[in-house]
Amino acid sequence: MKNVKKKRVLLTGATGFVGRSIQKRLIADGDYKLTIATRREVEVPDGGRIFKMAGLTAETDWSDILQTVDIVIHAAARAHVMKNEGGDALTEYRKVNVEGTLQLARQAIQTGVQRFVFISSIGVNGNINKGAFAAEDTPNPADPYAQSKYEAEQALWELTENTDMELVIIRPPLVYGPNAPGNFGSLVHWIYKGIPLPLGAIHNKRSLVGLDNLVDLIIICIGHPAAANEVFLAADGESVSTTELLRGVAKAMGRPARLFPIPAGLLQLGATVLGKKAMAQRLLGSLQVDIRKNQQVLGWRPPFTLEQGLKRCFDDTTV
Repeated sequence: MKNVKKKRVLLTGATGFVGRSIQKRLIADGDYKLTIATRREVEVPDGGRIFKMAGLTAETDWSDILQTVDIVIHAAARAHVMKNEGGDALTEYRKVNVEGTLQLARQAIQTGVQRFVFISSIGVNGNINKGAFAAEDTPNPADPYAQSKYEAEQALWELTENTDMELVIIRPPLVYGPNAPGNFGSLVHWIYKGIPLPLGAIHNKRSLVGLDNLVDLIIICIGHPAAANEVFLAADGESVSTTELLRGVAKAMGRPARLFPIPAGLLQLGATVLGKKAMAQRLLGSLQVDIRKNQQVLGWRPPFTLEQGLKRCFDDTTV
């Protein structure tokens, strides 16, 4: 029986929430030679390498490490700009999410990398909808972070248009999983502390993606021939209201959901007065994702339901 040559993968963002799970899955599969790019002091992955970098910028030199790479999974990004940093938020996002990404992609082309998998954001499509977003929809980024991801996508298409390097773009919505940061982490904290929440009568519809489902889609996109030069949206395949999500989290944790009903209109008004309009939109607005293309093109379905994904958040985790 002939030995199958392992794909050589460079993973950026390997120490982040999503990146750690990608790294773990690649190692567990045993089909890849993994190099992780990091600024931190971390252990070398099993059978892999570490590329220590100063940062993801327009000056980063990737040329040496890319000589022995077949696939790049680019999961690194700047997701937050602090108010006290000064300057324009979009400018700060562009330095990493656009200029840093293009520096990596240019050198990947020059060294013969076969495929570049770019983890983008559903924010490229928009941050609210009445009908589910599809991969083919006209982009409508509504905030600086999403705008920087959209600009990176457009620049990558132009850069790779007449080259041999294949591009795959994946746009996830909110990603949940064990010890998830951000909005999902806040929901978990509220439920864990037993904080009463005025979110018992929210009838929106939002798509999320479990960490294991997102990683599974990314792994499929590493080598599937039909993934080349395509955009895919990631989601669990079912949408829930904020009320249903909170109840689902509480059930998975084995704790009560202390929810009381206040009309969404009143909550929206109060949030606007308090300068929390963006937070209210995430809790009260709808954002649905259509993933039928994933099944049609890749034969991919999410391996875990939302209920299973929520349960997996707390199976081996202490909140």
